[in-house]
Amino acid sequence: MAEGGQRHVRVAVIGSGFGGLGAAVRLRRQGITDFVVLERADAVGGTWRDNSYPGCACDVPSHLYSFSFAPNPAWPRNFSGQRHIRAYLERVTDTFGLRPHIRFGAEVRALRWDSGRLRWEIDTAQGAYTAEVVVSATGPLSDPQIPDVPGMADFTGKVFHSARWDHDYDLRGKRIAMVGTGASAIQIVPAIQPRVGKLTVFQRTPPWVMPRADRRISAVERWLHTKVPATRELRRQLLWGIRELQVGAFTKRPDELGLIETIARSHMRRAVKDPALRARLTPDYRIGCKRILLSNSWYPALVQPNVDLVSSGLREIRGNTLVAADGTEAEVDAIVFGTGFHVTDMPIAHRVTGAGGTTLAEEWKDGMAALRGSSAAGFPNFLTIIGPNTGLGNSSMILMIEAQLNYLADFMRQLDVLGGGIALDARPSAVQEWTRTIQQRMRRTVWNTGGCDSWYLDANGRNTTAWPGTTAEFRRATRRVDLAEYEVLRPPRTAADTGRRTVEAEEVAA
Repeated sequence: MAEGGQRHVRVAVIGSGFGGLGAAVRLRRQGITDFVVLERADAVGGTWRDNSYPGCACDVPSHLYSFSFAPNPAWPRNFSGQRHIRAYLERVTDTFGLRPHIRFGAEVRALRWDSGRLRWEIDTAQGAYTAEVVVSATGPLSDPQIPDVPGMADFTGKVFHSARWDHDYDLRGKRIAMVGTGASAIQIVPAIQPRVGKLTVFQRTPPWVMPRADRRISAVERWLHTKVPATRELRRQLLWGIRELQVGAFTKRPDELGLIETIARSHMRRAVKDPALRARLTPDYRIGCKRILLSNSWYPALVQPNVDLVSSGLREIRGNTLVAADGTEAEVDAIVFGTGFHVTDMPIAHRVTGAGGTTLAEEWKDGMAALRGSSAAGFPNFLTIIGPNTGLGNSSMILMIEAQLNYLADFMRQLDVLGGGIALDARPSAVQEWTRTIQQRMRRTVWNTGGCDSWYLDANGRNTTAWPGTTAEFRRATRRVDLAEYEVLRPPRTAADTGRRTVEAEEVAA
């Protein structure tokens, strides 16, 4: 329905990655079809559309990295690659009939809460919308972060981020700089090392790297998972259970992670024989403090003759020469930044203006905070998928997304029960209590005590990213909406309503 040039929908979902597509499926299952999915790109897939760099793959087992309501018995490997995950999301889109709801090229420029009509006004690149409920599923790994390196403007070579890979640029024989040694870099380096002339890796902090138990899933296994679904579900449950048992070491007993460090050191020693290089590759913090990485090819790639490891971060660029913090210089033809994303300062927060006239970014200037990872105070009928303190260090984010979809479903049910034209706004006291409890539990986790500086921490040193518990615990916490944690907003009375009630009252008194 269009109102004054605006198209009105009951629900607007922002983003078409796992979170956005999952929200769309859940809405349809609730019988809600009056919704749109606003996607800034020209295809679905989110981070698995944007990250197409060489070697891109998931570090969570495939049978756990998929929706429980859309199993895929045909995963080709234990850890599937980007193209298979993207193809899976395309199939989900078609299987559940989501394409008619998706608006491609509809980047959201601004959202503003209309307190008079209790709805969101949405400005997009494809026109204006209004919506009763907004579900933000933009994800924390959607907007690349490139450091402001002095001299960048004078560099005449090629520059791109790992999430914006330039497939037209021919790497063969080129001198390439890989800035960063995180989850993307340890996949990129082994993939491009055989093709490039020289590869210089700028390592600010070495990661802990564990063996990757990857293999091809046999045709027999795939057949069995198709014909006997119980085997597929058993495989998923085993993968989930093992990871649930590991959570205590990360969240309560970090000292127990010492055994895992021993395995990681042994993994390194098998590939890196040079003691001096091993010393530069050995972290000085507890394993798990930063994201644990999985690779069987990272260390073998680093010892190749055309690879140099600079154990210092990039300080400046002089022409086409990169200068590290320790003074090491390298002349290169191209720079690839594997420097992560805007996680604790999500760009969408600057575009959302709430009931008080302030943006979500302004409200979160001292740290992100949302009730049960979903609702921020002062932003009625606005839910976030993969919100503050919902991240995981050892399991599948799809489990957390599905828990938040349960919360979304009950949120919509509560609105129906309360009647039309109603909005729910998280009470500040409820958000504060939830956040206080999370931060109190966070104090003894490896992310806060492990002795590292990671992307889990915001500019104030607070961990506003990770969830300090099991996925089962989060699922219980988000199973139902507790109305006591919300203020119920009703449409303001108009002058006509007030006058009518006065006349009625006088007639009753007479």
